[in-house]
Amino acid sequence: MNIWVDADACPRAIKDILYRSADRTKIPLILVANSPLATPRSSMISTLTVPKGSDMADKAIVEKVESGDLVISGDIILADLVIAKGGSVLSPRGDEFTLDNIGEYLSTRTFMSELRSAGLATGGPPAMTNGDKERFANRLETTLRRLRALQENRS
Repeated sequence: MNIWVDADACPRAIKDILYRSADRTKIPLILVANSPLATPRSSMISTLTVPKGSDMADKAIVEKVESGDLVISGDIILADLVIAKGGSVLSPRGDEFTLDNIGEYLSTRTFMSELRSAGLATGGPPAMTNGDKERFANRLETTLRRLRALQENRS
């Protein structure tokens, strides 16, 4: 199992939680971005720098992710592609994208895009709160336990 991070859009506070989790759980953490990243020194943390361009990090993650891996991203299209490959996805706010709910997220994304195209200001997401960080950390731990149990049952 690996944890892949769509690092260009991932808040620093969430990366810090992920760094600590990777060291504690001994699950490899790979941050994918289109510019070099400074990360803590750890054998469990690595980076993958991709060429600049639209969705290059997403494409690299989809290419490399395997069934049982976890991806951290708020990108709904990326989440849909990862789920199709058997991966799990958490947003930086702790929302879990699943086969059961990804269709709803895709529909909402399309609707919001149509509103923006029509010239209606929809605004961006609210600022990340301490509650969001705590929710992410809790959901991360729960998800990693579940994925590890599934992995052990397959062995």
